[in-house]
Amino acid sequence: MVTLTRPDSFAPEDLALSRRAMLLAAGYAAFDIGANAQPISTPADGLVTGWETLPGGLPAFVARPAGKGRHKTVIVVNEVFGVHEWIKDVARRFARAGYVAIAPEFFFRGDPDKTLGTLKEFPAILAIVNKAGNEQVMGDVKTTLDWAAAQSFVDAKKFAITGFCWGGAVTWMAAARFPQLKAGGAWYGRIKGAPGAENRKWPLEIAGELKAPVLGLYGALDKGIPVADVAEMQAALKGTKSDIILYPNADHGFLADYRPSYNAEAGTDAWAKLLAHFKANGV
Repeated sequence: MVTLTRPDSFAPEDLALSRRAMLLAAGYAAFDIGANAQPISTPADGLVTGWETLPGGLPAFVARPAGKGRHKTVIVVNEVFGVHEWIKDVARRFARAGYVAIAPEFFFRGDPDKTLGTLKEFPAILAIVNKAGNEQVMGDVKTTLDWAAAQSFVDAKKFAITGFCWGGAVTWMAAARFPQLKAGGAWYGRIKGAPGAENRKWPLEIAGELKAPVLGLYGALDKGIPVADVAEMQAALKGTKSDIILYPNADHGFLADYRPSYNAEAGTDAWAKLLAHFKANGV
């Protein structure tokens, strides 16, 4: 027999558990779902969306306007949780703004069974993420750019890149590597390496090599990226077309509306500024 402990009403924690279960079922990353999260759901009507397999077996989620013609394109670089539902929604947001949005699954080699979105222990997540070294990731960015340039719906003269958390650092690095990119948007990506990560370059080291202007979008409450690091990067960018906006009341992941750190005010403002930055640089 099943015993119902609260037969006459729901407690708030019941609703939180139900919401988490629904978001998990919808494909959001399990690690950091907010108990009260009500993530934005961008409709796909008028869009063409779905998975593509790029050269080398690289999977990528693509969202684009359904109409004919060539469109500006943005590469969307995921958080450490891979291409889960929130990244797909971000791609749809860009598509509704007139972009071809391509979100490559950079961790597919180390996570062939697509477990990242279900993992709840951060060390297990990092064990997969750390298999994707900088040169491998840059190779995947090049594969994405080359594939996109060959598509009939892409304007190959209008490429941008944006990324979140892990993808924010990737954005800085790609902007220093690929002249095809006209603009970048780095959302709270690590600027300097942590102890033990000295074997690779980080954004602060390539600030003077950027081939495309990058707009950094950071939160002053981010415990993993000290304000001092942001200030150091801002100083390194002085005299260039790149810049960083630091939101005083925002934490890490402030655009991610499925996470407890979501900040609607900062996220809305930063999204508008990113689109304006892309437009100002011809994308």
